[in-house]
Amino acid sequence: MSAPAPEFPTYPTRTFLPAFLLGWGIGAALTFALRAVVAAVLTSPCQGHTLLALLLPLLLGPGGLAFTAANWRRPGLAALGLGLVVASLLPALYVGARDIAVLRGEGCAGGYIVFAPAGGASVSTLRLPAGSTRELMGRVGGYTPTTHPGTFTLRAQSNMPGITVTLPRTAVRVGEEFPVRITAAPDAGVNTYTAGVQATTTQDGRAATASSTLEIDVRPAAP
Repeated sequence: MSAPAPEFPTYPTRTFLPAFLLGWGIGAALTFALRAVVAAVLTSPCQGHTLLALLLPLLLGPGGLAFTAANWRRPGLAALGLGLVVASLLPALYVGARDIAVLRGEGCAGGYIVFAPAGGASVSTLRLPAGSTRELMGRVGGYTPTTHPGTFTLRAQSNMPGITVTLPRTAVRVGEEFPVRITAAPDAGVNTYTAGVQATTTQDGRAATASSTLEIDVRPAAP
């Protein structure tokens, strides 16, 4: 005679809701308490803040799920675990994402360069027939004019002699667009190449860099 299947527990509202709210409250309190303590300890405006922004969502989410799974037959404890899971999303993940956005705006997350056709959306790949030239517009991002008001020096990068990256302008400021001219030599082999642009500046005695690459898909020249 086979054993009866375990009965799935029920979660009455009068038991579930208070425990759920308690779990959410504990998670929210931990989020803001840890942020206040660590922020008081960290002296660098950048170092350690990204880890702080991600720590609570990573702890509360998987931890809350594991706690719920271990106590799924005990409604009160299971509800408390679910409250921790929700707290890992709001406020923990929301606050962490906002903090990372602030860090990126201050230049702590590094910079990047956006490539786009004039008036178009950004691109990361470019299809280019051999012997042709294509012009894109570049822009330094990841920093703000307030945090990095200086001039960035531009330098072209290419991993193959058959691809040439030309920069009519070699000095720009954050947010300014600059032309990027990419040429595939007539004898460039049909292949995928990597080219890019790097921008550097000095801010308060420290070097700041922004760079991005493009995948150049060289195709046969049109007959």
